[in-house]
Amino acid sequence: MGKLIVTEFMSIDGVAQAPGGPEEDPEGGFEYGGWQAPLIDRDEEHFIYEQAKGMDALLLGRRTYEIFAGYWPTAPAEFDFTALMNRVPKFVASRTLKAPLSWDTANLLEGDLAEAVPALKERYEAVHVIGSLDLVQSLLRLGLVDRLHLWVYPLVLGSGKQVFGDGAVPAALRLTESRIFANGTVKLEYETAGEPATGDMDAELQTDP
Repeated sequence: MGKLIVTEFMSIDGVAQAPGGPEEDPEGGFEYGGWQAPLIDRDEEHFIYEQAKGMDALLLGRRTYEIFAGYWPTAPAEFDFTALMNRVPKFVASRTLKAPLSWDTANLLEGDLAEAVPALKERYEAVHVIGSLDLVQSLLRLGLVDRLHLWVYPLVLGSGKQVFGDGAVPAALRLTESRIFANGTVKLEYETAGEPATGDMDAELQTDP
């Protein structure tokens, strides 16, 4: 069985809406589209690519698919990401898009997420999800996420779509890797680890020798 790996670029207060550009996703009157651009550096870009190049398939929500399909097919060939994004098989979870899709190697995901995503994980070793916040909320609720790659940037946005929005399912996470970059960005990699454990601090203190 393969793994489903979610990658999100987010502010310290958890906002991940429209990191790439001003017009990427202005829904809800979001005013800070493109907030990632002034903060990213070449060292960070290298690690983002190294993390992404292990993907065997890419799963996207409709909005992120449309953004990517409008850029990557004609992106500069010298970008490391260009060949990767255009080559890898892509699956789009959408109730409104119709087949065939315009981007080569892109197909609609057929069936309910609860059945279709495990089927993808049977076919591919590493299924990546990038952005696609509405889709990620559904994947988290269904317990289908195996790993979270969170890039946390040193800013507070105050409002906007969040990685862990309303109704997020409680879950324990196990940190597997972390890295701090010179610009203050922190890369955190987690594996999901079941439900959160609880305890009593007073009881724990009383049992200490």
